[in-house]
Amino acid sequence: MRAPIGTFDDVRPAPDCLDLLTDPVAAAVRAWTGAVPADQLLYVDTDPAVADTAVFIEHYGPRLLDESANCVIVAGKRGETTTLAACVVRSATRIDVNGVVRKELGSRKVRFAPMETATGDTGMEYGGITPIGLPADWPVLVDATVVDTPWVLIGSGRRRGKLIVPGKAFAELPGAVVLEGLGVEV
Repeated sequence: MRAPIGTFDDVRPAPDCLDLLTDPVAAAVRAWTGAVPADQLLYVDTDPAVADTAVFIEHYGPRLLDESANCVIVAGKRGETTTLAACVVRSATRIDVNGVVRKELGSRKVRFAPMETATGDTGMEYGGITPIGLPADWPVLVDATVVDTPWVLIGSGRRRGKLIVPGKAFAELPGAVVLEGLGVEV
């Protein structure tokens, strides 16, 4: 099978390789519903040593910068209440944490969640967190440009491997809120 973006040697429908995904991601793929069929979620095997965006793009090609997204866990705080949320933005942008995210979460202060919280609460590996399989009660803030991208490369829950997903599928994730301006050009 050939990937719709990038050049990868091992490309398979994600439902055919659930054993390569973390438990929460595999469960989400197994239970997948919506306008995009589950077999359009593709798993590509990648080297975990090049999982971080800059190194990944250097290794697999600069075209992927505009076709990939990062999923970052943030913690919004208002009084004694902390809200964890995921932010999904194109890899070529940064998250507008103090503007769009703070306003959407109704928080006085927003920061990136500590690594132990991000990995512990998601059941995913640092550097591979994906919005697919997050806790159902979390807001998943998705930049509108991600939804408008035909195919998006995103983490698979592990540092080894990525998922390629139709952009429109991100709008249908549990807790998804599509926002203009969430990702700011660097």
